[in-house]
This record gives sequence, structure tokens and C-alpha cells, in this order.
Amino acid sequence: MSGNMLILIAVLAIFALLFLVIRTKLHAFVALLLVSLLVGIAAGMPLEGVIESITAGMGGTLGFVAVVVGLGAMFGQMLEVSGGAERLAQTLIKKFGEDKAQWALGLTGFIVAIPVFFDVGFIILVPLVYSLAKKTGKSLLHYAIPLLAGLAVTHSFIPPTPGPIAVADLIGAELGWVILFGSLAGIPAMIIAGPLFGRYIGKKIHVTVPDYMELEQKEYDKELPSFGLVTSLILIPLVLILANTVSDVLLDEGNPWRAFLSFMGHPFVALTIATLLAFILLGTLRGYTKEDVQGIANKALEPAGIIILVTGAGGVFKQVLIDSGVGEVLGDKMASSALPPILLAFLIAAAVRVAQGSATVSMVTAAGLMSPLITSMGMEGPVLGLMVVAIAAGATVLSHVNDSGFWLVNRFLGMNEKDTLKSWTVMETLIGVVGFLVVFVLSFFIS
Repeated sequence: MSGNMLILIAVLAIFALLFLVIRTKLHAFVALLLVSLLVGIAAGMPLEGVIESITAGMGGTLGFVAVVVGLGAMFGQMLEVSGGAERLAQTLIKKFGEDKAQWALGLTGFIVAIPVFFDVGFIILVPLVYSLAKKTGKSLLHYAIPLLAGLAVTHSFIPPTPGPIAVADLIGAELGWVILFGSLAGIPAMIIAGPLFGRYIGKKIHVTVPDYMELEQKEYDKELPSFGLVTSLILIPLVLILANTVSDVLLDEGNPWRAFLSFMGHPFVALTIATLLAFILLGTLRGYTKEDVQGIANKALEPAGIIILVTGAGGVFKQVLIDSGVGEVLGDKMASSALPPILLAFLIAAAVRVAQGSATVSMVTAAGLMSPLITSMGMEGPVLGLMVVAIAAGATVLSHVNDSGFWLVNRFLGMNEKDTLKSWTVMETLIGVVGFLVVFVLSFFIS
């Protein structure tokens, strides 16, 4: 089959995926599987070969992603139930002072979203936004935007959150590099889209606490865990994973310390340690029964399961593109493009994001399309970390009415659609653009 025909198949596959998700409202998991089947058949693969590609793509992806996302979800659920997120927010606001509460909320969101899903983190912490706005008389946006920016940046850029985990696995990036570059891109993005933009938009749009939201502070059955304990538990997996990456650069192969740090810093081991410590230190030692802890862990896997399956289907899409030959031709065409690969990755993710709304689907689709290009160009090491953040940045921009996050913020802040577009959508776009600009500049120095 000619190269042009294979390119046409790839283009039609993207349109078919968008049509199924947007117009027919077919679940992204089923849509990705169906499109993968059709691509394999249209490209002339043997029927048994299509099935083998699907099996290999699903198994190869879930072997890593399911473990990491599952462990991360249980860790985050334990932090939420124990009141750890609440403790972080209270302590930081107290230390920063009420006049700098924006910065405290931005930092709280940045830390909390490492183990806790974005929407859960926002729902837990939004009562703090309500109480600050009532006390000071300022717009809810003055405080909500910094919190949302902190949550959104980490949720998009820094593992072990599901999006960057999925992209890193699909393109073969080391998580240590993703954490490093995600932090470097995320901090300025959070500052600009959070406290700075929050102060500006809070003066333009005055939003008060909606009548239908209860203002009662969340009650916990037990005393909140200490600030030091919570931050230590969150930092343990990040430090171990970064130590693994640094040891690969600084220590020679065969060095026993490198072998030890590589083992301890593997995401499986690092997150298992953090999750077990959370079960013990936030759970059983603070009065929860073993059955309570087991129930908390089981509940955590419900939302994680959907993310894991969609990511697995993204792995199938990537594998079918590669095995059918579509990926190779697509990679060659992209490589001959005048656009730098990192810019191309950002634009593809942004286009899919705007069209269908889901950041996760945007990330796995862009990663699947970029994977053949990465292979053909022999890209490896730190540059793949930059690529992950570029894809995540593209999948963050221009959240609008087809994104569930848009409506979550719209409801909890009691805004109309126009004001949500002026605040939330602009904030998300600032995060994506600033994050991308940082990694794009870094790409000139890292190869």
C-alpha cells in the first residue's frame, strides 16, 4: 500500500475517533479500540495480526500504567480521607498569612494534586476558598484561580498523576526527567496562571459564593495528620524516582549504589513504599481498622479503572499504527516537517483537546501519533521528558464546554458560561502555553 494511502488512513482514523467521541458520545475506551481495529483492517494487516497488535498494545501499556496509576490512586485516597490535604492547606495559609493566601492556595494545589485527582482536590479544598472570600469580601476567583492553577499544573505535568504517566509510557520517557521538567515548566505556569491572573480576573469578575453550595467546613472523625508527615509522604516517591534518574547519569553501570537506587527509584517500588506508609501512618496508626483501609483502597480504584482502560486503549492505537506501517510513514512525514517535534507534539495534543475535551484522550492520541516519529528520529533520554510535558501542555489549553472540568468549576463557583470562559478557560490556556514555552526553550539546550 502506498505511503499516501497510509497517511490518508491515519487522518481518517483521527476524524473517526473525534466523531465517535464527540457526536455519538461513545466512550473513549471503546472508540479507541474500534478505530484501532479499523486502521489495522484498512491498512491491509492480516486479521489475526490486528488481534495480536491489540493484545500487545494493551498488555504492554497496562503492565506499567495499571500498577502506577492504581498505587497512586490508593495513596491519594488515603491522603484525602485522613484529612491530609486539608492539613496542607490550613498550615500553608497560616504560614503565608491571609494577605498572601493566593500563594498558599496555589502551592497547596500544586502539592495536593501530586497524589490526589484534580476534581477531588478541588472539591476538598473549595470550602477554604468560600471562607476566605466571605471574610475578605473579594471575588471567589481571587482565591479559586490560584488553587485551580496549582491543581491543574501538577495534574497535567508531574507524575504520578495519570496523564504524564500514560504519555511517558507510550513514548518511553523516564519518569525522573518528566518530574524534573514538569516542575521547571509547572512552577512559572502556576505563578502566572494562578496568583497573578487570579488577582487580575478577580477584579474584573466579582463572584460570590453560590446559594446552593453548603458552606460547612468538611468534618473529619479524627484529628488531622501533621503537616510534616503529609509532605514527607508525598515527597518520598518523587525523591526516590528522581534519585534513580540522577544515579543513571552520575554513576557508572555496575556500581552497586546505582543498582540499589535504580531498584528503589523504580515507580513500582517507590509508590509501593509510599502507599504502604500511607496505609500505616495515615490509616492504622491513626485509628482506622484494617477493613477501613481496605475499603478506602477499593474506592480509590473506581475512578482509576477508567483512566487505566483509556490509557490501555491508547497503547493499542499506538501499536496498531506501528504494526500496520501507518506509523512509519506518519513518522517520516512528520520528520520532514519544518516544525520542531516538540512543537508538533504540542499542536497535535491541543487540536485533539479543543475538538473533544478530554485531556487524557488528547494525551494518549498525541503520544500514539508521535511515537513512530520518536523512534525514527532516535530520540531518547532527557528530550523525551520534554516531549511528555509538551504533549501535556497541549492537552491543557482551551478547556471549554466539552470538558468536564469546565462544568465542575462553573458549578462550584456559581458562574455563567461566559465568565467561566473568561476565567477558567484563560487560566488553563495560560498554563499550557507557559508550560510549553519553558520546555520549548529548554529543548534548544537539551538533546
